[in-house]
Amino acid sequence: MEDCIFCKIIKKEIPSTIIYEDDKVIAFNDVNPAAPIHILVVPKKHIETLLDVSDQDNELISYVYQIINKIAKEKGFANNGFRVIVNCGKDSGQEVMHIHFHVLGGKKLGDKIV
Repeated sequence: MEDCIFCKIIKKEIPSTIIYEDDKVIAFNDVNPAAPIHILVVPKKHIETLLDVSDQDNELISYVYQIINKIAKEKGFANNGFRVIVNCGKDSGQEVMHIHFHVLGGKKLGDKIV
């Protein structure tokens, strides 16, 4: 997608602090963190929302969660716990229409769901 900020980050047209990257996903620090650790994990395939995930994407979505686990272990916050959030649509707070996974940690997040 031409105007998608995440597609531009994937293409290295916009700088970001990349935490992890391979041929399927990219992970980088959120520019407006909601927690001490706030990483966005983004599939390189442009999928607008959860509603657009198809059967063909099952392996990719599973892979995203494997990468989240890997990042949490490598960055040292897996044992203390973390939260993964995927917003779907504008009413949920999804600001970029490219599916992405918020990984939040680094403090006790409380009982409220962000």
